[in-house]
Amino acid sequence: MVEVVVVALGSNLGDRAQHLAAARAALAGLPGTRVLQVSTMEETAPLGGLDQPAYLNQVAQVETELEPRSLLEACQAIERAEGRTRGARWASRSLDIDIIQFGRRHVDEPGLTIPHPELPNRDFWQRGLAEVQTP
Repeated sequence: MVEVVVVALGSNLGDRAQHLAAARAALAGLPGTRVLQVSTMEETAPLGGLDQPAYLNQVAQVETELEPRSLLEACQAIERAEGRTRGARWASRSLDIDIIQFGRRHVDEPGLTIPHPELPNRDFWQRGLAEVQTP
């Protein structure tokens, strides 16, 4: 089954715009997946109160045949390909990809909650989501 999914892309290390571009291209290259729309990029202050560079953020709407867990694993592989290492929570990162929505599905599994529980707290995600949502 094909689902319309919304993912958030963020980067605050290295060439931030290039990391987001690489993420968009990699998402479009996933099996049974295509990028439908992307929001404008927005620079935001880092979350979590750590002293670190500003983030560049973007939201992408994609259509995929992948299941939620498979998409999560693919997103984590894309992050790793862009140099992401998982360390402390809120730490700087070359690329962060979060699944915000997966159609109308609700998922609550270890390491995967959809809709993303932080969506109500991230104004920049909400702005991006409003840009890419189809009526």
